[in-house]
Order: sequence, then C-alpha cells, then structure tokens
Amino acid sequence: MTTIKLPGHLKALTILLLLIVIVFILIVGRSLLIPLMLGGYISMLLIPACNWMETKRFPRPLAALVALLTSLSVIIGLIVLVILQVRSFSKDFEDVSGRLNSYLADLDQMATEVFGANLGIKNGLDKSQILDLVESNSETVSNFLLSTIGSLSGVVLLPVFIFFLLLYRDHLAIFITKFFKPEEVEDVRSNIRGLRKVVQYYIIGLVKVMGILAVLNTAALYGIGVKHALFFGLFAALLNVIPYLGPFLGAILPFIFSFLTMDGLIYPLMVVISFTVIQMIESNFLTPKIVGGNVNLNALMTFLGLLIGGAIWGVIGMILIIPTLAILKRIFELKDSTKPYAYLFGEEEIKPVLKRK
Repeated sequence: MTTIKLPGHLKALTILLLLIVIVFILIVGRSLLIPLMLGGYISMLLIPACNWMETKRFPRPLAALVALLTSLSVIIGLIVLVILQVRSFSKDFEDVSGRLNSYLADLDQMATEVFGANLGIKNGLDKSQILDLVESNSETVSNFLLSTIGSLSGVVLLPVFIFFLLLYRDHLAIFITKFFKPEEVEDVRSNIRGLRKVVQYYIIGLVKVMGILAVLNTAALYGIGVKHALFFGLFAALLNVIPYLGPFLGAILPFIFSFLTMDGLIYPLMVVISFTVIQMIESNFLTPKIVGGNVNLNALMTFLGLLIGGAIWGVIGMILIIPTLAILKRIFELKDSTKPYAYLFGEEEIKPVLKRK
C-alpha cells in the first residue's frame, strides 16, 4: 500500500482548513455541543459515585439516576442562592444611592475644575433609577445562566446527556476499542481510563479548591464586616474555575460593594489585601497540592485557549477549554507523530543552571 506524502505547505493548508471547519461546527452546533460536552465532564465526575453505588448492589440505571438527581439538586441550590442574594442587594441601596451621588458630585466638580468639562452628574442619580437597574439585572440572572449553557433546550438536554453517558459509559468505551486490532484493545482501554482519570482528578481537585476558597473568602469578608459575605465568597470561588481572569473578577464585586456601603477606604483596601493573600495561598499551595500536574498546560496555551473558548462559546467555553486541552495533550502523547503538539501544550522542563559536582 502506497502512502501519499504531501508537501509542507499543503499540510499546513490542510490543518488550517480543518481548524476552520472545526470552529464552524462548534459555532453552528453550539446549542447541542455545549450540553453534550458539559454533560460529558459532569458524568466523568459522577462515575466514581456510580461505581461505588454499583458495588453496593445498586442497578446501573438507579445509580445513574441517584447521582444525576444529587448533582442537579446541588446546581439548582447554588443558582437559587445566587438569585436570592442578588435580589436582596436592593435593600442595601438606601445608603448606596446617597454615597454614590456624593462621589459623582465630587467627580463632576473635579472634572470642571481641572479639565473645564461639565459631566452633568452634579446632582447624581435618582434612587428609583438605581433600584430599577438592580431589580432588572437581578431578573436577568436566570437569563444569563440560560445563555451560558446555550439555550433552554440545552438546559433540558444536559441531564438527559448526563444520565445516558453514565448508563452507557462502558458501551462507549467498547465501541472505541472495536476500531483497533485485538492486540491493541488493552492499551486502548488503558488510555481511555487514563483520559477519564485526568478529567476526574482535575474536576474533583478544582471542586475541592473552590470549596476551600469559598470558606476562606467568606471568613475574610465576614471579618471585615462586608454584607452578603457568603454570596461574595461563593461567587469569587466559583469564578476561580477561569484561570487568571477568575480571581480578578471575583474580587471586583466585593471591592465595589464595600466601597459604596462602608465608611472609609480602609474596608475596600482590606478586601483587596485579603483576596490577594488568599489568591497567593491558592496559587502556591492549594492548587499545586490538590490539583497537581493533572493538567500541566503552559500559561501561553492556557491564555490562548481562554480567548478562543470565550470567543466561540462565551463563559462556558472558557470553563470547558482547560480540561479539553488537557485531554488533547494526553491524546497527542500517544503517538510519536503527534508528540510535538503535546510538547507545545505542556510546560517546559526547567534545567538547572549550575550542576552539582
């Protein structure tokens, strides 16, 4: 059998066309692919619980159903907590409106004196307008969550995909092995288990880190005296799932809220210091110890992945891109022809400058 070798420029063109087709499919099939991929990762997270229940004589359909209902109850509880906390913010805007108007008046006066420009905010904003803005935004939280998953049909499809992926997880693995020779079946099964464990360890470690961060953030905000400390601490911990950008976004909201509701600049400064210390603990101790090297992606590919995932699928794309890149890196490591791509995704080995004699 003769093999056709393409010139280098044709290979590059073929790869480029393939990437364009993949991106086009991801954009067009967003409403179906987002719940499918999200359901796949959640089902991987629930596989150990299903395996444990099956060892206790649970039938597989019942074990999958119990794991699904448990995960859905946790997710729904978090969503309800977020919506209720956002709605309760309107009660705290009695003092915020006056303080905000004072800052706006000072800003208008400074702009007039320094730049000679009248911003037109000397009288501030009407409190009813602020309340209407907060209430309207609180009502759109559910719409934001729906748009994050994809659509209402995606919300309906997500539990369906989770249930069937848990139910047919062995069937799908056997289906993949049938494409290989009999002597390669065991290696393929081992690689499938390895890929599954990469995702499981990453997600479980990430959940543990978020739980610890939620406790630390909430305790720090309670100690400072910030209202709604539970919501701010939980919100910042959930945003930590987005590398690099998440911790920064999680600290902005409590900083602004403490700046507008508390007397003195010491409180927002304490919020910044507390979140900085907690983030240092997370990046230097918690994540390396708990998550470890299960992903092992370099910062450049992680940042590019976040940009691409956000451009294609928005927030949910930024969340799903990291485990997806980790799986691709592991797949590229399986063959010698694709190992250069795995090296591109991975961290560079640091060689010692001085050798010991």
